[in-house]
Amino acid sequence: MQIHWGVATDAGGRRQANEDSVLAQPPVFAVADGMGGHARGDMASHAAVTELARLAQLDRPVLPEDVTAALRRAAERIREAMAGDDAVAGTTVAGAVLTEQDGEPFWLVFNVGDSRVYRCAPQQLEQVSVDHSLVQEMVDSGAISRVEARHHPQRNVITRAVGTGPLPEVDFWMLRAGGPEQLVLCSDGLFGELSDTEIGEVVASAGHPHEAAATLLERAVSDGGANDNVSVVVVAARDEDCEVAGTARRDEQEEESTLPRAEGGAGQ
Repeated sequence: MQIHWGVATDAGGRRQANEDSVLAQPPVFAVADGMGGHARGDMASHAAVTELARLAQLDRPVLPEDVTAALRRAAERIREAMAGDDAVAGTTVAGAVLTEQDGEPFWLVFNVGDSRVYRCAPQQLEQVSVDHSLVQEMVDSGAISRVEARHHPQRNVITRAVGTGPLPEVDFWMLRAGGPEQLVLCSDGLFGELSDTEIGEVVASAGHPHEAAATLLERAVSDGGANDNVSVVVVAARDEDCEVAGTARRDEQEEESTLPRAEGGAGQ
């Protein structure tokens, strides 16, 4: 099984600092969007990805309870850092871990908050995760449409986060891995700027997840910059005999896929 990925993150052009953190440490991938002001938000998102990164060291398939335990440790670290501070800090987190179920490869997808995980098939983009947000509850109740939710004044109000209180319930999904599908993990800074249709078109037409992540970031921050920090991870797990779409440079790209680059560009 070959894993191909790309990472891109940026302050967005209208924020002074980037409170997002990203993780690309196979088999664990995640995006965390910190809240509470620059220093507090950066601390909170970093705590989440740091604890999740420990899962990459396990010598067995990762289980949902491992993810829950990692986020519990992150929440404890955030609360300890905020002890004596009247302000609140926390983070959303969305991720995917390549694991096994009955001996077969699967993606263990998870989220808390409104960072998202999409599954991109050759002809379709599907949102896997469900936002933990006020507007999502309003959509679910029929009070507003999904189109209205994109511009609702309370679209940034989330109902679950790591670190703002007792650890909330983590949502999980199991998706079979090894086919042509790619996963897109992103903070709300990406889908706040780009429609699902545009995200799907970019990923489907890119020759490699690295190219997809870089293009998504470029489009999100164009025309004066995004309103929020933007972070995205695009990842695919493929059988060795399954070609990545448009891979005339496959050998070179697989070599690139070993070294994710940090914030401010795209990682391979």
